[in-house]
Amino acid sequence: MTDRPTRRELMRPVQLLGIAFVCAVFAGVVTFVSTGGFQPSVGALALPLTAIIGGVTFIVVLLGLSLLLLAVDPAQVEKPIDRAVLLDDEPNDPPRS
Repeated sequence: MTDRPTRRELMRPVQLLGIAFVCAVFAGVVTFVSTGGFQPSVGALALPLTAIIGGVTFIVVLLGLSLLLLAVDPAQVEKPIDRAVLLDDEPNDPPRS
């Protein structure tokens, strides 16, 4: 048994939801601050826009990560990762000097 993680262990659904949630919170905070949410006269008006931007960001990030995971070959899901994913298995190019 190896101690290297598999792709399935690296990208679990809870982790995908966590990444999308963090991105949505970041987008919401940026929207709230940039619309002047801390000002007393504008604060209540900025909350609906902040919620909309955060929700759209959550959905877009979750959908984007899910589509990127579909590009992974299911046969390689259980293979341990010990090098960069996009490198060829056997490089044909001679080493650069």
